[in-house]
Amino acid sequence: MHIVLDDTAMAAAGQGNVLASRLIHRAHAEPGWFLYVPACALGEADRARPGTAEHLASLPGITVLDLDLAAALAVARQQTWATAHSQYAAQPTPDRPDGAIIATTAPGRWAGEPVRVLDLTS
Repeated sequence: MHIVLDDTAMAAAGQGNVLASRLIHRAHAEPGWFLYVPACALGEADRARPGTAEHLASLPGITVLDLDLAAALAVARQQTWATAHSQYAAQPTPDRPDGAIIATTAPGRWAGEPVRVLDLTS
């Protein structure tokens, strides 16, 4: 299972969201569970809730995704860096042929986008 936390999910994790906490636990404890935090979304989450970046980056089972050239080009075409980097990170890759699911507390943000969404507000 490959899951990308968007900035809203990261902020929610810092506020004790049970579903986000479960994802973090699974990524650490269960084989086959992978949790990604795109650097641009991590920065935005830290703006909304200071300390989020350091906390998430220190957790085992979390992979911070750098802004490489391909991601930078994708980000440049979008309105917000956080959303663009999260969407880019969720796209299929050779390591993740089915792509990844975006975990969020703002599912409406992803309406009409070609991504799968996991609503953390339920």
